[in-house]
Amino acid sequence: MTQSTSPHKPDSDAAENTPETEAPEAAAAQADEAPAGDDPRIAALEEQLADMKDRLLRAMAETENIRKRSEREKQDTAKFAVSSFAKSLLSVADNLSRALAAVTPEQRESDPPLKNIYTGVEMTEKELLRALEKEGIKKIDAMDKPFDPNLHEVMFEGEAADKPPGTVIQVIEDGYTIFERLLRPARVGVSKGGVPEEGSTVDQEV
Repeated sequence: MTQSTSPHKPDSDAAENTPETEAPEAAAAQADEAPAGDDPRIAALEEQLADMKDRLLRAMAETENIRKRSEREKQDTAKFAVSSFAKSLLSVADNLSRALAAVTPEQRESDPPLKNIYTGVEMTEKELLRALEKEGIKKIDAMDKPFDPNLHEVMFEGEAADKPPGTVIQVIEDGYTIFERLLRPARVGVSKGGVPEEGSTVDQEV
């Protein structure tokens, strides 16, 4: 008697390994193994990080600029705070200078007591000028210099055949600067025909 055989059925494990089943799993595995840089989310985060870093650097630079500016303003305030007091001392220097100019060399030689007084006043004037220089206050050297409207104030014009036009021929009152800024202009007389020179580097009066 012949036994009937049932039709052959494909193994279930084999069915799962068919190309149709393997394709989605392979795609998922390739997606997991893709470089992180290809992920748009990571790229967006990196862009945000770069933007935040740039903003931080800008903020730090601005903070440093503010600190430096504040330091300069602090130094300027300390430097020029003595301007008013210095101007009051200039009148003392003026009086000492006038006292010295009032005594001629002949008078000093003929009158020993007057010579001693003159020497004392001269030493006092030099000491005062040294004290002013320590505070950044310097006398303007105007005599025989070209007229500069940023340093000099013209009181008169005079004849001076041996001087170019616009040359300072007399200093009536000394001028002073404080840390390269004009504290007081020198009052001067200049030779006729002078044209004010331009381009002075001295700052405006304080």
